[in-house]
Amino acid sequence: MQKFNELQLAKELIKFPSITPIDAGVMKFLEKKLKKIGFKTKILEFKEKGFKPVKNLYAKLGTKQPNLCYAGHLDVVPPGNMKDWTINPFQPSIKKGHLIGRGANDMKSSIAAFVSAVNTFLLINKKFNGSISLLITGDEEGDAVNGTRKVVEHLKKKKEKINFCLVGEPTNPNKLGEMIKIGRRGSLTGKLTIYGLQGHVAYPHRANNPSTTIVKILKELKDIRFDKGTKDFQPTNLEITKININNTADNVIPSLAEATFNIRFNNKHSSNSIKRRLNKIFVKINKKNKTKFKINYRVSGEAFLTKPNKTTYMIQNIIKKITKIKPKLSTTGGTSDLRFIKDISPGLEFGLVGKTMHKVDEAVSLKDLRNLTKIYLSILQNYFK
Repeated sequence: MQKFNELQLAKELIKFPSITPIDAGVMKFLEKKLKKIGFKTKILEFKEKGFKPVKNLYAKLGTKQPNLCYAGHLDVVPPGNMKDWTINPFQPSIKKGHLIGRGANDMKSSIAAFVSAVNTFLLINKKFNGSISLLITGDEEGDAVNGTRKVVEHLKKKKEKINFCLVGEPTNPNKLGEMIKIGRRGSLTGKLTIYGLQGHVAYPHRANNPSTTIVKILKELKDIRFDKGTKDFQPTNLEITKININNTADNVIPSLAEATFNIRFNNKHSSNSIKRRLNKIFVKINKKNKTKFKINYRVSGEAFLTKPNKTTYMIQNIIKKITKIKPKLSTTGGTSDLRFIKDISPGLEFGLVGKTMHKVDEAVSLKDLRNLTKIYLSILQNYFK
């Protein structure tokens, strides 16, 4: 059996400019690697009107239960201004004990660590009682329409059972071992458009300024105190991300004003309950100001919490043993694909340190990469005892 080194594999994966939703050949590359160590694989390409097609991979070794699944993504965010990087982001380089490149942190190195750990596990254990699978998407950083969401639907139809899922996102704020994610807040984006009546600024009584309405609405939205948080979640927060009054003249009252906001909400709320609350505000203020409005919502995911079980605590103990840090069970941060996977399996997230993800000169400590591989190997050994 071929032996994979996590550092070498991470370098090879980073070389593919797999910027969401472009695959760039990386999914096929990983598929070939997994086939070499005995996995049966299937590339799943999904399409939906209005969104670009996305390639995903489901690979499985074994047919018995339990099935331990690793989930991750091979898509990356754009590098931004290439001149700001000290290297070509898709020509990985090692500097001062760190591997630098787009995806080094989020999250190609984590995938490399798990594949290397599985490789070593299989060399030690010719036979084991269960199955190992990988659910890899190319649509985590983008719309998340044709990615893990659709893979989960496919697995449901095929009646494929996953007993526990380890998502390899970079969960640690500063040091490897600090944090395991067992849930995430929900995410709702709203794009609000206010329609008024254009006119001359010297004759406001002949016009109806939509900017006045939108300012009042945004103030009321920012004044909402949704909750104080819970023992598992931080408080719900609403942030205004865009305000647009597309007006090229200084002496014209505009006819239209737009704003976009995003809400990260905990499990005291659902996206529907928040929509109902906000819609009441929109109706009230627009009625008073005699303007009209349109609101478009997009829900990236509902808040969720996966109840810790014996596998959660086993993984927590392994991390503590290797890193000398007891990881906190947390729900902080953005969304992740566990929001889809939790519908078919219990799970958690644990990966690298996320300090440089999405940044210029994104990097991973070589020591952390080695230790993460050790952690993943120990998880496999203990799960299939």
